[in-house]
Amino acid sequence: MIELRTPAEIDEMRAAGRFVAETLATLRDETKVGTNLLSIDRRAHDMIRKAGAESCYIDYHPSFGASPFGKVICTSVNDAVLHGLPHDYALRDGDLVTLDFAVAVDGWVADSAVSFVVGAARDEDLRLIDTTERALAAAIETGTIGNRIGDISAAVATVAHGEGYSINTDFGGHGVGRTMHGDPHVPNDGRAGRGFPLRAGLVLALEPWFLATTDELVTDPDGWTLRSADGSRGAHSEHTIAVTEDGPIVLTDRSFLGVD
Repeated sequence: MIELRTPAEIDEMRAAGRFVAETLATLRDETKVGTNLLSIDRRAHDMIRKAGAESCYIDYHPSFGASPFGKVICTSVNDAVLHGLPHDYALRDGDLVTLDFAVAVDGWVADSAVSFVVGAARDEDLRLIDTTERALAAAIETGTIGNRIGDISAAVATVAHGEGYSINTDFGGHGVGRTMHGDPHVPNDGRAGRGFPLRAGLVLALEPWFLATTDELVTDPDGWTLRSADGSRGAHSEHTIAVTEDGPIVLTDRSFLGVD
């Protein structure tokens, strides 16, 4: 069921969005060559506890997960792009890292992700990350009353295809509210003018993610981490937005912190 939020409820959701933005900005700044993925999870867990927030991941067990996730943040590295389960791995020079983080504050959820490189970056990795960020910006700009879900999907695909990337539509954006994943599904490819009409009060997590040379995924033995089928690297950018009469509001905006 697709739910619409009142302006007052959207205002209440700002606290979750701000906390997610602040946490990701902090973790990105602290994540360096040599940082262990388990240390990132512990740091995120500590920030959640101190804020009185609630993790959306730790007990999460959807049909596609082998077991409850058990951690509070997704840490995907290099050829891993989604649902990366933190494990005992120290980041190496040139690793491409994606942090995906969702929490509830006072019962309202926000969800966001950022990709970056630790140490020396390869040009092809920076191009991949930049493409996800530009696709996300195009998706957000399209999140206006009068458009449809298909317009958002088409905006993402136009950017990706323009850079020569193929698109997997198994996982994409989604509704956000009292739970992390709700209707509608927002695929990263689609036909403009199709799908659910965007209305004031619709809150969506938009998340373009692409793999360098494939659109096929494989699942790690951990039952969660999704990797490219050919070993090529992936990147993922995500924000939670609210569709309003005055245009889209980015609830997880990090620009106020002086970061993208």
